[in-house]
This record gives sequence, C-alpha cells and structure tokens, in this order.
Amino acid sequence: MTKINVIIPAYNEADSIAKVINDIPKQVEEVIVVSNNSTDDTEKNASNAGATVLIETHKGYGYACLKGMDYISKKTNKPDIIVFLDGDYSDYPEELTKIVAPIIENNTDFVIGARVKRLREEGAMTVPQIFGNWLATSLMTLFFRAKFTDLGPFRAIKYNKLLALKMEDKTYGWTVEMQLKAIKQKLSYTEVPVNYRNRIGVSKVSGTVKGAIFAGIKILGWIFKYSIK
Repeated sequence: MTKINVIIPAYNEADSIAKVINDIPKQVEEVIVVSNNSTDDTEKNASNAGATVLIETHKGYGYACLKGMDYISKKTNKPDIIVFLDGDYSDYPEELTKIVAPIIENNTDFVIGARVKRLREEGAMTVPQIFGNWLATSLMTLFFRAKFTDLGPFRAIKYNKLLALKMEDKTYGWTVEMQLKAIKQKLSYTEVPVNYRNRIGVSKVSGTVKGAIFAGIKILGWIFKYSIK
C-alpha cells in the first residue's frame, strides 16, 4: 500500500486547521502540521484533530516545509508520497485522492493542483495572485518550455524525488523553486484541476501589500536565476 504523508505549514489557522485535517482522506498515514510561530490555538486544535504538531520558530513558508521534511527524514518508515497542503481551508483536502492518483496509477513524479477559473470560488484568488501566477508560469513556459499553469500550494511528489530536489527556499519562493527544479531534473509532472474557495481568515501573503510584493520578487528571482544557469 502506498504510504502518504501530508505537510501543512500553518500560522494562526486556529479556525480552519481542524476542518482541513478532518477532510483529509483516511488513506493518509500521517498529517504533519508545522506551526510557524502561531499565537492562537492552531497547535492545540491540530493536535486534537489527530495531527502531529511541530513548531518552527523561523518565520517563512519554506522554513515550515523544511521542518516537516526534516521530521520525516528521521522516521523509520519513510513515505512514498509527500503532499503539501495549506492550513486555511481554501483547498478541498478530500481532493487529495485526485492529486496523488497520477503518481499511484501512472508513476508520475510530481503533481500540481491547478486552481482553474471554472472551479474557483469568486474572490478566492486576488488580482495580484492571478497576475502573479500568469506571469510566473508564462515565464517558465518561455524560458523552460514548461507546461505549468499555476503555482498552487496543493501538490504531491514522490518522496525520493523531493529529496533529490534539495529544496532550500525559506520563504515565498518555495513553490516555484520546486517547479523549476522539477523541470531541471526532468521529472515527469502533470496538473490536476482542483476546486478552490475563499480561505478562512486573512492571507499572510496575498492579503498584504508587503507580502504580495515580496512573494513576487522571490518568485521572479528564482525564475531568472534558473534562466541563466
């Protein structure tokens, strides 16, 4: 049986984290919530919902993801697949089965949950998010002939392939770094259309001007860095 672990970076997601965990299909072996300096009941609510809770004091999405990976690296029984999922309930965790299906059924290395317009709740993505996704994926097509249409956070990857990527970004560039390195290492990849709704709470990235600007700079930085390699 395929072993699946889920990593959920979370910062002050007390109102949503239990909903996310409870909607994750039971085929998942372990759900790992990485609290990134949460000051509310995120950690307690995640633990009560049955997740393994880790604490990462360095602020940053990438820091949280790396913390989860470090924990998994020390487990005796390593997973076959890692799924990354946000803790704000904007994704539909029950669609995890769709996300991992190409890996299990077709031996695909890497799958992105694409937040296509027809499946997106009105207002679920901000104008800067939509533009940023378009710009980033267009540049990846231009420079690398990539076929990505989204930088969606809901994604699955074979564990051994994830390790080979040697992920390093600590903040906003985590998702695009993974996609660029997947292209460079010639991983097989695909996108699966997923539903997307308005998140619970305020986004720490797209919900602030500072967050949107820094995310954009990080994403474009990674793309241009790889375009000259």
